[in-house]
Amino acid sequence: MKSAFKFAIGAAVAAAVASIIILGNAAQPSAPAVQYVSIKGQQTSQAALKGKVVLVNFWATSCTGCMAEMPKLIETHKKYAEQGFETVAVAMSYDPPNYVSAYTEKAQLPFFVALDTDGSIAKAFGDIKLTPTTVLIDKQGKVVQRYLGEPDFKQLHTLIEQKLRET
Repeated sequence: MKSAFKFAIGAAVAAAVASIIILGNAAQPSAPAVQYVSIKGQQTSQAALKGKVVLVNFWATSCTGCMAEMPKLIETHKKYAEQGFETVAVAMSYDPPNYVSAYTEKAQLPFFVALDTDGSIAKAFGDIKLTPTTVLIDKQGKVVQRYLGEPDFKQLHTLIEQKLRET
C-alpha cells in the first residue's frame, strides 16, 4: 500500500513538472498594446516600437534595487541602441513625478522614461507590483523574458544579442 502511494505521488509530481515544461514552451504572449507618456510629455506606444527589441523596466525612485541596477540599464541601452534596441523605464504610479524627473536629469537617463500615473501600464503587463521588474520584448512584439529583481545582465545581453539578430 505504501509503495502504491509513493508511486501516485511520484506520478502526480511528474505530471506537474511535465505541464510546467509544456506551458513554459507555449507560444510567447504578445506585449500589451499600451501607450507610454514620458515625463516631458512625449508619447509612444508598444505598437510604435514593433521592429525593435524592447526592454521595459518597471522601477521607482524609492526602490534601492532599482537605483542599483540603473547604471547597468544605462550601459545596456548605450551598448545596443544603435542596433535597434529600445529601453522604456516605467516609473510606478506611486512615484512622485517630480522625483522621477529629478532623478532622470541627475542620472542623465538616455532612454524613454514614462510615468504610469494611473497604474494602467503595470496592470497591462500582468499587474506588476514589485520593482524592479523587467520585460524583454522581441521585434515581433512578443514577450521573451520577464525578470523580477535585477536581471543577470550577462545573460540578458546574450538574449538581447540573439533577438537583435532575428528578423
